[in-house]
Amino acid sequence: MASGAGRLLDEAQLHDDLPAALSDMTFTFATTARVRGLTKPVYSPERAMALAAEMVARGEKVAVLFGPERAGLENEDVAQANAIISVPVNPEFPSLNLAQCVLLTAYEWRRQTELVTHEAIDMGRTDWANGTEVEALARHYEDRLEQAGFFFPEAKADSMKLNLRNLWSRMRLTRADVQILHGILRQMVRWKERGQVLDDPADKP
Repeated sequence: MASGAGRLLDEAQLHDDLPAALSDMTFTFATTARVRGLTKPVYSPERAMALAAEMVARGEKVAVLFGPERAGLENEDVAQANAIISVPVNPEFPSLNLAQCVLLTAYEWRRQTELVTHEAIDMGRTDWANGTEVEALARHYEDRLEQAGFFFPEAKADSMKLNLRNLWSRMRLTRADVQILHGILRQMVRWKERGQVLDDPADKP
């Protein structure tokens, strides 16, 4: 059982038959993947839940029928629904188990009725580096790489520096990223000089 599902099950209502369960509903969707020979609108879960949200917002009561795990809904059950929900899966493998079907439908319902955050970044106790910090990092690397003879031949130095600047901006650095990149370069210089620390502009306040 999923975490928190007990509360929902405690509020579940038992009915003797389907008509009794749907007696106060104004619209009912039936979930099925099989061709039933019944003329009904067929919706994807996304479209069905968008329609359900619109109807609920108007004060209507909407139900979704899910069948048993083994065989799904019977034709007699589907006949009592206003429309069908069918998940657009591979037609050679159309069946979903009950939990998957409920999950997809519930997810689409939440997408239609709640604000969903589609992308977020956990900053991990840091913040984005500002322009001044990225500029200082770029100058630090350019100065040290210049001393190391990296920009060779000289005719290509400007384009190489431009590409390096573009690299820093494309990476979207945090302040922690900037600090560690400064530290890496300082340590490489110290290692190269075998303990003789150079006058590093980035070390100055």
